[in-house]
Amino acid sequence: MSITESKHLYCCIGSTDEPLNQIMDRINREKGEKAMLAYVALSPYLHSVLRLMAGLLFLQHGTTKFFGFPNSQFSGTPLMSLDGAAGAIELVCGFLIAVGLLTRPAAFLASGTMAAAYFIAHFPKSFFPLVNGGDEAVLFCFVFLFLSAAGGGPLSVDALLRSKRK
Repeated sequence: MSITESKHLYCCIGSTDEPLNQIMDRINREKGEKAMLAYVALSPYLHSVLRLMAGLLFLQHGTTKFFGFPNSQFSGTPLMSLDGAAGAIELVCGFLIAVGLLTRPAAFLASGTMAAAYFIAHFPKSFFPLVNGGDEAVLFCFVFLFLSAAGGGPLSVDALLRSKRK
């Protein structure tokens, strides 16, 4: 078979005559669409996993300040201080965000707290978060801002309460 003949190789599938390369393109496109559908189906649950993990990570900042667990440089922070107020917000909002209860207001408060923490403690050292150590505060700030707009997702106490009201 010559190159010219191979370019015009057709494959009969059912009643349609379609070039082999078009059939392969269609198969690959369908596989991609199925994979994308899987991602779309998982998206709400991944939203809930993001909320849970962000809440737990935030919560540990509060637990170290008040309970000394895990032990860190912030353990034993006095309650009546700026760090103590931040620790109280981290403790309460971290728990609420982790379980998905009152997610929107808790995440909004946590987002504002992280924005304030960044500008008070990190920004004066340098403009760049990598240099000033504020990358974690910036990331928390924007994840919580997202959660304050999007809510807790389907695997949350908020969703459970919402389904019971219907």
